[in-house]
Amino acid sequence: MQDVDGSLTRLKAQFDALPRPVAALTSFALGSATAMSAVLVYKRYARRIRNIDYITPKLLTRKRWLKGVVTSVGDADNFRFFHTSTLGGYSWPFKFRRVPALSKDLKDETLHIRIAGVDAPEAAHFGKPAQPYAAESLEWLRERVLGKKVYIQLLRKDQYSRVVAQVYLVPRLFPGFLFYGKNLPAEMLKAGWAMTYEQAGAEYGKLGKEGYLRLEAQAKAARKGMWKDGTNAETPAEYKRRYASAGSLDDAQAAKPVPVRKTRKSWLRRLFRL
Repeated sequence: MQDVDGSLTRLKAQFDALPRPVAALTSFALGSATAMSAVLVYKRYARRIRNIDYITPKLLTRKRWLKGVVTSVGDADNFRFFHTSTLGGYSWPFKFRRVPALSKDLKDETLHIRIAGVDAPEAAHFGKPAQPYAAESLEWLRERVLGKKVYIQLLRKDQYSRVVAQVYLVPRLFPGFLFYGKNLPAEMLKAGWAMTYEQAGAEYGKLGKEGYLRLEAQAKAARKGMWKDGTNAETPAEYKRRYASAGSLDDAQAAKPVPVRKTRKSWLRRLFRL
């Protein structure tokens, strides 16, 4: 302790010995550096990204990671995300705030997240009927993320004012600031409740497109989720194109492809090649 006091005393004496202009300039520089550091810490760890208006090109270029809570799930490949900044008071040891629970309190306070790299069956919208297994895939996603913490990596904005992002679940055993949990789109593909998104601008994270297609093929082979009937299903992209090109809802419905169902042969039929 005496060594520390002695060092501080010597430092003060050296500072007092400086000419006044130099001392003033040094104080100004130190104050400016401290203020800039405080601003940078606030921007990086304390400022909350309230909605899409707060998403700057720099955040997208840097592919910024955010932690938050899923407040609602409207479709099977997107959800509403409430950002909980590290020093914003939403987690221990600085926890003094709660994520709002009421819709009126969440208005303009969330990001609309589109899960990158996957496409899920389309729900009913604007008079259009839902695709098969849309309700089941939506329920699967709600069970996994609704009301829970997730990590997202910002990628880009889309034409619907959503933020396309990679999504990771919170790890079970390790702290989230050191390790990420399971990749959500990969888990959707494994469970058979999503298809690989192959349109222009798609991003697939560490697994890449081939990795996503491999997971989809494995789910199809195991007849998981939407593949349990062995149906050669119409993709969400084909569904959207069918309704976009049709003159009316009736025309689009009439152009609906007939599902091709493959039934599993019993071991006896396979044995005798029947």
